[in-house]
Amino acid sequence: MSSELIKARSKISSIKSYLKQEKLFPAIVSLHEAIGIIVRTPLIKHERDEFSRSLQNALDLLNNDPGFRKICPMVLEYAEGEEKALLTTLKELLDDLQGSAVAEAQQMLQALEDTKRLQLARGEELLGQGNVKDAKFIFNKLVLQFPDDTDLKYEIAELFLRHERNRDALQWLTEALKDFPESAHLYNRVGMVLRKMGEFEMSEKYYMKAVRLSKDDAGLFFNIGRLYIDWERWEKVDEMATRALEINPGFAEARKMRAFATKKLKKAEEQA
Repeated sequence: MSSELIKARSKISSIKSYLKQEKLFPAIVSLHEAIGIIVRTPLIKHERDEFSRSLQNALDLLNNDPGFRKICPMVLEYAEGEEKALLTTLKELLDDLQGSAVAEAQQMLQALEDTKRLQLARGEELLGQGNVKDAKFIFNKLVLQFPDDTDLKYEIAELFLRHERNRDALQWLTEALKDFPESAHLYNRVGMVLRKMGEFEMSEKYYMKAVRLSKDDAGLFFNIGRLYIDWERWEKVDEMATRALEINPGFAEARKMRAFATKKLKKAEEQA
């Protein structure tokens, strides 16, 4: 998933937190900016499905918020594929609410985002120095500040992965999944971490959950193939590489994977 889409998910995740704090304007601005990213970014099917669910959940929160109902008498409606129409409606709403409140909300959003980036960078610096204890303290404090930001938890997990702290990364990915249990991307990442840890059976289970949510992601099937390589299950390697190529015939690495599996299977037959 691109950095832009991760940013969109983060903005959608922040809406619940803003509404809890009665910060209505930042919530509306976040939704508007998230939809803007979604509209201008090409999405594959499971990403479209994921964002469709997220947007509907965000609208349900807004429509049921007492403060929002005071300033917006109509119910905001959305159906998959109608993102541009919703974007226009939100733009009109924001235009009606233009003024110091919206400007203040935008400044607040930017200040919060800047704080988040600085703290993540500081935490990564500490990880690079081997100071894991202080890095964890910063990350835990940051999540307390942004409790509904699923993508923040994902970003923290990625930082631990970058510094080969697989068990810590797994912990944060699991926390993110509690917030967003229908994310094929998160199941995929958990599967990858478990593979690196040698937990092959558990890795397979998480990968299969990802497949149930996303059947059109060639990269996912390639990742499962890598699991089966480590597991030395060559027929499964061949199957996953083939499925990846059915989705994306130009996937060169999947073609190499299938050739590798064929070679291993042939060798096994010769030795039998």
